[in-house]
Amino acid sequence: MTARGVRGLPHQTMPELFAYTDGACSGNPGPGGWGVLLRAMDGETIVKEKELSGGEPETTNNRMELLAAIRALESLSRSSPITIVTDSAYVKNGVTSWIHGWKRNGWKTSNKKPVKNVELWQRLDEAQASHDVTWEWVKGHAGHPENERADELARAGMAPFKSKKSTG
Repeated sequence: MTARGVRGLPHQTMPELFAYTDGACSGNPGPGGWGVLLRAMDGETIVKEKELSGGEPETTNNRMELLAAIRALESLSRSSPITIVTDSAYVKNGVTSWIHGWKRNGWKTSNKKPVKNVELWQRLDEAQASHDVTWEWVKGHAGHPENERADELARAGMAPFKSKKSTG
């Protein structure tokens, strides 16, 4: 028996989506970049791949790590299950644990201080709300091929700003 989907058409399984994200900064603060390797997988087969990157002239590493995750989610055209793989414990812990208390406390920390990068945390919270997101942490600079590629993209996103700062 064949599974039937919409209007009697054969049911097709959706590819699994993965976003490998990274941020980079030269100085902290300083010029920075973010990078994303988006991958749709059907089992072990890469169905589609897309790379995203960008940067800012004066930022921090944490802001770039957050922006990479945000851009990954904002690049999706429809609500999707996705696994975001980051080497940032700050992002993973923040979005899976700390954010719940921050929201309850009016975006204040347990010490009643304003949450750093609050506008990016709020943007990430909004971006993930329409998706089924699984967060995974990997050790950075440890030879994980997709994480290494995300790092290359982040450094490429930073490059135009880094050269301007060094000549300015």
